[in-house]
Amino acid sequence: MCAPEHFQVTYAINPWMDPANRVDADRARVQWEILRNTYLSLGHRVDLVDPVAGQPDMVFAANGGLVVGDRAYGAKFRHAERAAEGGAYAAWLTGRGLQVTEPEHTNEGEGDFLALGSMILAGTGFRTSLQAHIEAADAVDRPVVSLELVDPRFYHLDVAIAVLDDGNGDAPADIAYYPGAFSRHSQRTLRELFPDAILCSPADAAVLGLNAVSDGHHVVLPAEATGLAASLRQRGYTPVPVDLGEFLKSGGSVKCCTMELHR
Repeated sequence: MCAPEHFQVTYAINPWMDPANRVDADRARVQWEILRNTYLSLGHRVDLVDPVAGQPDMVFAANGGLVVGDRAYGAKFRHAERAAEGGAYAAWLTGRGLQVTEPEHTNEGEGDFLALGSMILAGTGFRTSLQAHIEAADAVDRPVVSLELVDPRFYHLDVAIAVLDDGNGDAPADIAYYPGAFSRHSQRTLRELFPDAILCSPADAAVLGLNAVSDGHHVVLPAEATGLAASLRQRGYTPVPVDLGEFLKSGGSVKCCTMELHR
């Protein structure tokens, strides 16, 4: 995670962002600390990346790269406003001893790459190129399934799909997703791969309810996504709601604030 020391909405690069809708910096810091402490209370380790001045969106650590085992695929941001984040996160990952592949193609890390035990789900359409999908597969040595995003509100895959169980344990891989975020072809792909997936309602998708982090048991998700929380509970997961309303002003929430270091 990266503390929101410089977090503000100072430009607009997605439909959620409006510089006139000012961020309450103190409230954002409290919300971020609650998220960090939630992970700690669930028994997870949280490593911190130093924020860089002039990079207000660096708090969205998920976009900084894709990590699988001891391999990482670095980020190359589409918009110039975020370009410096790529190098900052690559340096941090390298400092941890990871083998980092420097990207040639545009991609925004775990914003558009969601790791399962047997594959990577990869988004394209707004931020990450199809060429980057091929590059990522080679970088982390895992097959990639490409999915086309078509609704600009869901500009990253991690606001359209939540990985509930990565399939690395005894249970099969499990996801929740919002069908309206995807092209018809990609909807068919998801139905074939995950016939028992939880389908998220438009209302819960609209509060970025799918921008969640799961350890296979607990699912940390935006508090406003009450219908999705109920569906998770019925499936046997324990929903852990948190309020990240200040970050919604920039089009981000739980998962956006969290880079997962996958095994």
